[in-house]
Amino acid sequence: MTNFFSSNFKLGILGGGQLGKMMLYETRKYDIRTHVLDPSQDAPSKIACDHFQQGNLMDYDTVYNFGKKVDVLTFEIETVNLKALAQLEKEGKTVYPSAKTLEKIQNKGRQKIFYEENNIPTAEFVRFSNKAHLTEGITNNKIKLPFVWKSTQGGYDGKGVSVIKSGADLAKIPDTECIAEKLIDFKNELAVIVVRSPSGEIKTYPVVEMEFHPEANQVEYVICPARIDDNVTQKAIQVATKVSKAFEHVGILAVEMFQTQDDDILVNEVAPRPHNSGHYSIEASYTNQFEQHIRAILDLPLGETESKVAGIMVNLVGAEGHTGDVVYKDIESILKMKGVTPHIYGKKQTRPFRKMGHVTIINKSIDEARKIAEKVKNTIQVVSK
Repeated sequence: MTNFFSSNFKLGILGGGQLGKMMLYETRKYDIRTHVLDPSQDAPSKIACDHFQQGNLMDYDTVYNFGKKVDVLTFEIETVNLKALAQLEKEGKTVYPSAKTLEKIQNKGRQKIFYEENNIPTAEFVRFSNKAHLTEGITNNKIKLPFVWKSTQGGYDGKGVSVIKSGADLAKIPDTECIAEKLIDFKNELAVIVVRSPSGEIKTYPVVEMEFHPEANQVEYVICPARIDDNVTQKAIQVATKVSKAFEHVGILAVEMFQTQDDDILVNEVAPRPHNSGHYSIEASYTNQFEQHIRAILDLPLGETESKVAGIMVNLVGAEGHTGDVVYKDIESILKMKGVTPHIYGKKQTRPFRKMGHVTIINKSIDEARKIAEKVKNTIQVVSK
């Protein structure tokens, strides 16, 4: 076995945002040496890694040369140069999740086709090469209004996703390759995090429920455990496990799903990395998702995924009408509340709806935790000076 701990072993992370920063808490715990590549000189991960490099994650040479310097390479963001990853693998470098897995996920159109090919339940969709092609599809009744429009590349945190109800909505979307998806009348949005090691050990975290902000299309609350029937829980875990096996990923895979009015489970999309829906695990689980990702990519035994206590995560996003140097207004008030832990990501500049941090609320009672979460949401504000 490789000696990863207190040694010359180097773990490379592509992307230095908050997910990388939280992954680095765990590498610090185990004394694993880390190299991080990120386009921003002010990346949150910069303070916590052993070696930081500024560079473009989509540039072949930058990613390839960075990968050559490390022993194992992983990422905290999907928009990275795939060809460089594939070349590194060809030369014997360990990259997890693999370029092959990432290629199926990076483009949302390809991701949806993959679900169809693998008999994974998902909302009906049509893929369009550009806006003119989409408009033609509406005229020819290939897709009916209203529908969900998704850009196939680069969408995140509610960006690159719109509900199209009229011609006016259609006029606002960019001219890009996209998918038009049937609008699902769902009861709940759920997520299951699956972790898989190269040896094939697989574990799932409890099903979580997500409450969304109606305007920003961003998660406001992640609730664990989800307040759903046992049969729905079992179905969600089965579907997530099937998705994990189909992708043959290594590391964390967050599977986002819809629970329909008939209690069917449809896969919405996946993320092959630690994910917003697993942040509650830092305080609430026996093994948090970031440590679990590190264990998986290094092929170490996976940790327990059960929760010690009920947990709710509240996203801290920039308030509307505020852009500039960040101030966390009334953070002292939430620190006085029972079971409340804020996580500040280290982004110095705020703007409307930018993810600036999150807060975990833990409690023996999920209902009590939800009440405190509401108080937290209504108290702390992310504003500018």
